[in-house]
Amino acid sequence: MGLPAFQLPEESVYVSVDDYLALEFEAATRHEYANGRVWAMAGAEMVHNDINYNLNQVIGPQLRGKGCKANMSDLRVQTKNRSGYLYPDTVVVCGTPMLSDEVRPRSLTNPVLIVEVTSASTAERDHYEKFALYRHIISLRQYLMLSSEEVHAELYTLDEVGRWIYTETRDLSAVLDLSSISCQVPLAEVYAGVELVKT
Repeated sequence: MGLPAFQLPEESVYVSVDDYLALEFEAATRHEYANGRVWAMAGAEMVHNDINYNLNQVIGPQLRGKGCKANMSDLRVQTKNRSGYLYPDTVVVCGTPMLSDEVRPRSLTNPVLIVEVTSASTAERDHYEKFALYRHIISLRQYLMLSSEEVHAELYTLDEVGRWIYTETRDLSAVLDLSSISCQVPLAEVYAGVELVKT
């Protein structure tokens, strides 16, 4: 028997994909799903939104004419075998977006770049659980995490033999090479005007 569409189960309770999709269709707030667990999306702090906005201001002009498009926060991504349904802070798709044919909102299945802005409450999930799901998306080439507590960028890039190569920097003068979308991102511009608050 399925869960009522308006009821958010405890994280320890297993939820089927179909029940999750029914819940999400009716819910007033967004929820993420990973391997049978569901959790509500908390509202983001201003610093979180400022970093994500700045990033999109940098990559947006560079994407023009390349057949790629960035989406912020509201585009859900479906991972391999329907094991995860997640809402990245920024997701970039190149070429024709491939959308699932499930209940709305439909989910993107072919992202090239995924970005998460991390905080003390989300960092562990972003680093481990989400990346474990994201890296099995066939189209994905890079996964970027930007800290909202300090100047810190962590970037995973898929190389030509299928290895995820990790690089990181805390250098405000660094320029991130988002090779998956042919964009160069000065970290100083990502953190420009951002008031970091260490928790």
